[in-house]
Amino acid sequence: MGHVVVIGSGIAGLISALRAARVHDVTLVTKAELTAGSTAWAQGGIAAAVFADDSPELHARDTLAAGAGLSDPEAVRLLAREGAARLHDLVALGVEFDRVSGASTGSAAGPLGWARGLEAAHSVARVLHAGGDATGRIIESALAGALDAARAQGRMHVREHTTAVAIVRGGDGRVCAVDVVPSPTAAGAHPGADAPVERLAADAVVLATGGNGQLYRHTTNPPVATGDGVVLGYAAGAAVVDLEFVQFHPTVLPGGGLVSEAVRGEGAVLLDAAGRRFLTGAGHDPRAELAPRDVVARAIAAQMREQSGAPVLLDATALGAGVLRERFPTIDRLVRAAGFDWTREPVAVTPAAHYAMGGLLTDMSGRTTVAGLFAVGETGSTGVHGANRLASNSLLEALVVGWLAGDLLAAAPAAAAPSLPTPALSTTQDQRGDDDLTAAVPTRLSGGLEAADALRNGTIPVTGDYLRDRAWDALGLLRDESTMSELARELADARPADALAARLLPLARLTAEAARARRESRGAHARTDYPATEPALRWRRAWVRPGSVSPELLTRDAAVDAPEPALAAAAPTREATR
Repeated sequence: MGHVVVIGSGIAGLISALRAARVHDVTLVTKAELTAGSTAWAQGGIAAAVFADDSPELHARDTLAAGAGLSDPEAVRLLAREGAARLHDLVALGVEFDRVSGASTGSAAGPLGWARGLEAAHSVARVLHAGGDATGRIIESALAGALDAARAQGRMHVREHTTAVAIVRGGDGRVCAVDVVPSPTAAGAHPGADAPVERLAADAVVLATGGNGQLYRHTTNPPVATGDGVVLGYAAGAAVVDLEFVQFHPTVLPGGGLVSEAVRGEGAVLLDAAGRRFLTGAGHDPRAELAPRDVVARAIAAQMREQSGAPVLLDATALGAGVLRERFPTIDRLVRAAGFDWTREPVAVTPAAHYAMGGLLTDMSGRTTVAGLFAVGETGSTGVHGANRLASNSLLEALVVGWLAGDLLAAAPAAAAPSLPTPALSTTQDQRGDDDLTAAVPTRLSGGLEAADALRNGTIPVTGDYLRDRAWDALGLLRDESTMSELARELADARPADALAARLLPLARLTAEAARARRESRGAHARTDYPATEPALRWRRAWVRPGSVSPELLTRDAAVDAPEPALAAAAPTREATR
């Protein structure tokens, strides 16, 4: 028996903790309340092949197509195969999925009479939901109840309002502890440098801190989603990957509040400012409102530019008041609070940062390249989502990977859990390209010993709010070299002026470098200066903190990948405080 520390309390963290606690003592650390993360905000549902007209093979095919050539085929197939079993496990833990009723517009019921919805880029309706549009909240509640039962048995300990600030490695390179501090009491606040540090000994650590949507001014993510796990793992020497791929949700209320893709799946349509559908014209994806999210989001952004920044309109009136209120009760309250009666009128919507496909490089058991360090959920990047996540695959991936991580930890002494090998630089260029989505996708290490340390600070103070505005401008839906280079120069000479900036600045540097290095448009990464998708770039780019691996590994074949050292570049003189 060992001691496992799980950092984060969404679906991935809770499942990992529950599975590991069958054998080990587990301490779950979360920087706010237990249910404050992104899981409770998930509206659309959870995708899985459980219906008669569906199959794991079909689910895998849709996932690979949405991933734009960068999804790991083996990881995708494992996810699709495991989906049905894990959903039944959720039911055993107390989750009640919605069943077919007179108000449902879904197709035939599933094995337990389950209702289902259709979302973008799915070839069949396979998205299960609970509480209408409260799927994440209901799953979170059921898992929190199971956690309470585990606490009663004495092997589970929960530390709410506690923030992890460092992963500690021992002389053998394995994780041995986590440094934590008390979280501030104010919602969305971040610990200052003078917070008292406590060290928690650990045989293994699971990072499950969620995504990084707060890097952007406009986001669907909760205030706690500041990319903590990615930065903690990077600081500890773990490889990060695919940070250029950030999914922007197409339909968010201008004042905040997600309007799920499931609404379009039920039949809602998008209109321009004059009340005309604009996704059905020439030059648009034939799937119109049900095209992949990146396609719809960019089309909305283009339409907004044509109408001087005015938002587009989501028209759900044809669904009827009964469906809107019963199928989407959470969204109904949000829309009405914003001043709309969406049963009678269209609703203004705009895109916003939603989901990070990149993160710490992991396998499907959550192992990172640091021994004893795991990452699950949105903190990790298994390769399932590729360049663009298929709708409602996020809860499923968090469930499957969290389950496998917990089982791996429970199967052996926690201190013996192996790590992934660090990717090597490679000159291999013979992959089969984007026409064969089942071909393996290589992962290569980026840069050499000259690569800059994203944790190294300059002299110009920047605030967290300033970083969020700059990221939205330079790393948003459409990107280009000039804008991103200017941002990279700013970031190179920046130092955090507040606690939020201290958390976001390393993440902004890594994301900017990853976006600059990928000189093509693929999935959620769209560049106006490189609008085409390049088959030769069908590989995943990993980054490690300088000094984390041997010089021999970092310099081998370095000529194949020599990005400009933008983080180390000097920034022009700017005002003293931003």
